[in-house]
Order: sequence, then C-alpha cells, then structure tokens
Amino acid sequence: MKKNIALVAGGYSGEYVISVQSAAVIEKHLDSSKYNVYKISITRDGWNYTGSDGQLIAVDRNDFTLTINGNKVKFDAVFIGIHGTPGEDGRLQGYFEMLGIPFTSCGMVTSALTFNKSYCNKVVASLGVVNVSKSVHIFKDQPFDTQAILQELKLPVFVKPAEGGSSIGMSKVNTAEELAPAIEKAFNEDVQILIEEFVKGREITCGLYRSNGEFTVLPVTEIISSKEFFDYEAKYTPGVSREVTPAEAPNEIVTQIQETAKKLYSKLNCRGIVRMDFIWEEASNRLFFLEVNTMPGQSENSIVPQQVRATGKTLQEFYGTLIEECLRK
Repeated sequence: MKKNIALVAGGYSGEYVISVQSAAVIEKHLDSSKYNVYKISITRDGWNYTGSDGQLIAVDRNDFTLTINGNKVKFDAVFIGIHGTPGEDGRLQGYFEMLGIPFTSCGMVTSALTFNKSYCNKVVASLGVVNVSKSVHIFKDQPFDTQAILQELKLPVFVKPAEGGSSIGMSKVNTAEELAPAIEKAFNEDVQILIEEFVKGREITCGLYRSNGEFTVLPVTEIISSKEFFDYEAKYTPGVSREVTPAEAPNEIVTQIQETAKKLYSKLNCRGIVRMDFIWEEASNRLFFLEVNTMPGQSENSIVPQQVRATGKTLQEFYGTLIEECLRK
C-alpha cells in the first residue's frame, strides 16, 4: 500500500515564499507510485489542505489528520518543507514527536539549538572540532553597550538575528558608527542578536544525511557573491552570486570540510538532510564554522539539489531516501 505523506509548507516567517518554492520542488519529485502526497499550508491563519475541488480542508490539530469526503486521512510520515518558524526551530518537531508521527528533519532539541545561531556557536565551540568566530550575544529587553561590544570584538563584524534565515536583517559593520543602526535593523527581525567577528575567507557549504546508519556526504559548494556578503538578494536574485559545485578547492580542504560536517552532524544528533556552512580562511588555512541549516532550501536552483545532482542521483531518489529513513525510526 502507498504511504500517506504530509508535505508541510509555508510557515510564520519572512521565509514563507522560499518555503513554498521548496515544497513545490519536493512535491514534484516525490514518487507518486509509492506515496500519496498531501501538501499542507501552515500559516498563522490556519493549517489547511487544498482539496481537488479547490476547497480548503482544515487539519485536525488534535491528531494531525484530514477528513476528506467523510474519510479520515492519517499520515505515515511528514516531510517538513518549512524554513524558519515553526518548521525549523523545533516547534513542529516537538508536536509530531508528541503525536508519534515520523518526520524527515532533525528532532525538536537539535532543531531548536541549531536554529539559534548564538547558542549553537557556543555548543559547537565546546566540541573542539572546528574554529568558531568570536562573538557577543545581546537581547532586546536587556541593556547593552556598543562601546563595550567594540572593545570585545574587532571590526569588521556581522550583526544578525540569532534566530532567522535567508540573511534577513543581517548587516556587515565596518565602522563603529554603523553598529547601532545594524543592531536596530536586526532587532526588527528578532529579540536576540548575534554579533560576530568577520572572518575573511571562502564560504564553502556541505550537505549530508544518514540512511541505514551510513553517511552520504554530498559534494561541497563554494558560494561566490558579487556583494560584500551572501545576503538575501545574493541568495535569491539570479546573477548576484555564483555557486560552484563541486567547489574548486584543494582536496585536503574538501576532505576536512566533509569530515568536520560528519562529526558535527553526529555530535549535534542531526537527522535528515542538513547543510553545514563554513568559512575557509586561506591566509591561515583554518576552517571556521558558520551555521547549521536543518531545513536547507530545495528549490530547483538551491544548493542541496545542485549537490544531489552532482552525485548522479535524482531528486526522486534523494527525497525517497529521506522518507524511508524517517519511517525506520
């Protein structure tokens, strides 16, 4: 019998549009001979499935089911396609864990930890497997002193919302005068901010997942932006950045990135497809941790689909592997 799969899309954050694009690609490449796919839009206004007649059918949140033409549809698994809250920060993960429904991403605790860049940095730094840039963590409802921050950190620095993706609200600060406006901009997006020292180097990212106990580490990608850093425009505007897969980097650096990604995946207790971002500081030949993406973009031009295609696999094989792995749990 075919499995019933809920593909959840949308979310409550500024990444809603990106999530919808990712979900469209996932839906297109899920094997219809194996899975009955129900795409469910999750927004602040409601959790709904659009029926074949165009009518909205609300999800029963008591057990995460749908009632269609009098028949109750229960789900064998959930494919989470939401970037940002509530699909990447542990909220939906905790809900599905309580209901006992398998899902394709990291669990609640790992998702919540990795979603907060500052707390994740602290944990990663404690593991001793990769360098982490020096940083300061501030809160909107607590006093802070920009002069004290600049005494602790060297310019330039990046100012970014601690919980947020797609580089929304992020700024690069080159002078002391730029710090306060950058903090204000980030506080418009989040109540917590990470301010970290800039590391000059090449941004290289690695997707990986585990299936049947075995790692699949995808070819790494170098992100080359024509802007000062890889911001929202650079990520989603054609021609503003270039992504090279496989990255044109020395073999020993590629191996180091892939091995470091595997160690972090295991130590952070990740599940499903995860993308680890790093900065390779060429001058010192040191590798710095940047962030963990537990719901990396899945649009046709996103990095992980590029990496999957570079291995010779199809997206249908890839997404099928993620579903079958979560069903084993």
